[in-house]
Amino acid sequence: MDLGISGKRALVCAASKGLGYACAQALARAGVHLVIVARNEPPLQAAAGHLRSLGPVSVEAVAADITTPEGRADALAAAARLPGGARGEFDILVTNAGGPPAGDFRDWDDAAWHRALDANMLTPIALMRETLDGMMSRGWGRICNITSTAVKAPSPYLGLSNGARSGLTGFVAGLARQVAGSGVTINNLLPGTFDTDRLRSNLAAGAAQAAMELEAYIAKRLDAIPARRFGHAEEFGAACAFLCSRQAAYITAQNLLIDGGAYPGTL
Repeated sequence: MDLGISGKRALVCAASKGLGYACAQALARAGVHLVIVARNEPPLQAAAGHLRSLGPVSVEAVAADITTPEGRADALAAAARLPGGARGEFDILVTNAGGPPAGDFRDWDDAAWHRALDANMLTPIALMRETLDGMMSRGWGRICNITSTAVKAPSPYLGLSNGARSGLTGFVAGLARQVAGSGVTINNLLPGTFDTDRLRSNLAAGAAQAAMELEAYIAKRLDAIPARRFGHAEEFGAACAFLCSRQAAYITAQNLLIDGGAYPGTL
């Protein structure tokens, strides 16, 4: 299906691997020019090379910490190096950041909360502040925030993520409705358990904590997913690309859960 976004310009955060890369890959295949951001330059440059091989799209790689003002400034400036672009002039914004650590809320000091809020709430808001008015003035824009299933099914061990991501979700609920009439949509993607490097690391840590063999621990995790498998990153990227498409123009202020049926609720 032609998504109608060929030639658009996108900023994709945490895009060197995992779900961020999958989103960038799906957008590149749709003909979107990209600025991709991640902290570690070698895997980021490797990702940029793969994306350039997918078609005639421009890909700018910015090795920076997007949670800092300096990192955001570098990412926004890179838009000027895309075809027809200018500083901060993106048609599509995909925000993404690794989740904060699990634990007991009694052990988290103010600094831990500030780090979680900076990464998972305040940075996406700052990027929206920098890009949204331009989208509105041009009459078209797509913003997708990668959040977490914790927004709908909070984990008692993921309080930092529960709080920060729920704060972003509440903010987006109001903002998306303010700008819907300008041709700009804002939605959140809520990933369940996807087969990524981060998952494999978490599975090993979880098995050790539970004093279980890794294979038995993985089987237990899979048993809780009606689809009986972990998600593929490409499936997540395809959902992101669709929300950025011309066809998704009437979808906004939504939280799309992609978890193989693991969430047990109706709504």
